[in-house]
Amino acid sequence: MAKNNLAGTGRKGSGAASIKADFPIFSNMPNGMPIHYLDNAATTQKPQAVIDSETGYYTEYCANIHRGAYKFSEEATDRYEHARETVARFIGARPNEVIFTSGATQSLNMLAYALAKRQLKKNGKITITEMEHHANIVPWQLAGESRGARIETIPFDTETLALDMSNAQSAIKGAGIFSFTHVSNALGRINNARELAGIARDFGVPVCIDAAQSVAHMKLEVKRLGCDFMAFSGHKMLGPTGIGVLYVSEEWGERLPPAFGGGDMIREVAIKSSKFMPPPGKFEAGTMPIAQAIGLGAAAGYMDRHREELEAAAGHADRLGKGLEEAGAKVYRRNGGKGFAPIVAFTLAGTHPHDIATILDRKNVMIRSGHHCAMPLHRKMGLPATCRASYHIYNTKDDTNALLAGIEDAKKILG
Repeated sequence: MAKNNLAGTGRKGSGAASIKADFPIFSNMPNGMPIHYLDNAATTQKPQAVIDSETGYYTEYCANIHRGAYKFSEEATDRYEHARETVARFIGARPNEVIFTSGATQSLNMLAYALAKRQLKKNGKITITEMEHHANIVPWQLAGESRGARIETIPFDTETLALDMSNAQSAIKGAGIFSFTHVSNALGRINNARELAGIARDFGVPVCIDAAQSVAHMKLEVKRLGCDFMAFSGHKMLGPTGIGVLYVSEEWGERLPPAFGGGDMIREVAIKSSKFMPPPGKFEAGTMPIAQAIGLGAAAGYMDRHREELEAAAGHADRLGKGLEEAGAKVYRRNGGKGFAPIVAFTLAGTHPHDIATILDRKNVMIRSGHHCAMPLHRKMGLPATCRASYHIYNTKDDTNALLAGIEDAKKILG
């Protein structure tokens, strides 16, 4: 067997400063200064355990899965399926409900395509919210176009920075699918997923949760949330790029047609028809991202070992929000951060977010600036762009202090 430990390493309960040592990238010192990485909502850094698990596949037992009767193939298959079991436990699902994809975007596109073939009524409707990432808008637009279905939304309130639930029931009732974000990637606002899913269940509407941001910070239980589908990416939860998950409940796994056809997802093929494997096999066509799936399993194990440190990220974000307000910034966060993930969006009057991000980068303070693939939300707020700082397990007070010091520098430089 390979030496890699899929559960990951690290010192449980050791604190973010010590955990930082598990992430090789932080040993770099660009310009002789430490890295203050605060763009975790876009992607996270990777611990050595994840890197080792992925490279171990390439250096110790590289082979294709499910096909070979030799030891490398058998071990690769065992590792791949063990990663599926680890991820299933991570979200409270059964292994046959976990489908590996290239990321949340592919997961949502696969689901939209499959539902358009079987579930969406011609000239019906699809319900989303005004808070969505483009990846949870565009696939549904494409699916809707193929069936003549319209998009209906639950509005976003620019004062409370929360969903306006006054029309939620009418918006959801009669929809072919209700798909919504658990946590806004642009603002960090946490939506009440159980409440939203409950409304849909009352009307018999299937529910998809975009958990790309929430899975990075919360302990999720798909059965408790009451969703039929869930999509998320590995790279936002300390895992590799190029890997993600589409959770499909057992009931829907039998009903949905496959989105892709090819090798490994079939049980029998004739020229005019084919019989497919049971889930999850029928949804995984061709050679899958094997190394990346193994890395995702390692990331899930690592996060489970360090929930305590992960929870500290919320405190850092709250402190940043307060510090930014004292510095004169407009912070898009309410109630001291209650109801928000550790994501802080802000603007500084008279400056462009890109200029602020560029100035901060001179001191290795790395944040995101732009519309964050949430143009409808920004358009409704009357903003072309915002700055966004986002925290994860390895961030410390030093990162917050460096950002706040950088804001003072930006104010001087930009007048």
